[in-house]
Amino acid sequence: MICRYGVISGRVQGVGFRYFVRQCANEAGVGGWANNLPDGCVEVLLCGETTAVEQVQSQVIQGPRQARVMAAIWEERPYTETCGFSIG
Repeated sequence: MICRYGVISGRVQGVGFRYFVRQCANEAGVGGWANNLPDGCVEVLLCGETTAVEQVQSQVIQGPRQARVMAAIWEERPYTETCGFSIG
């Protein structure tokens, strides 16, 4: 089990990005959250089985159709059991 924290930049606010991440996470059985940041980026925490988290990470990099991901910076975080996926 792992947790990865990421900051995603580009056209990721106002395009349903956080809801897209939640859908991908729920389908993969990954917990965590997604929040808009004041600078226009979105921060994401993904926690779960390694392969499931990595699958959601690759979907996040693609983003929904309306988004344009310019960069995604990821770092490992200590594993925390999460209950579902929330949007802030």
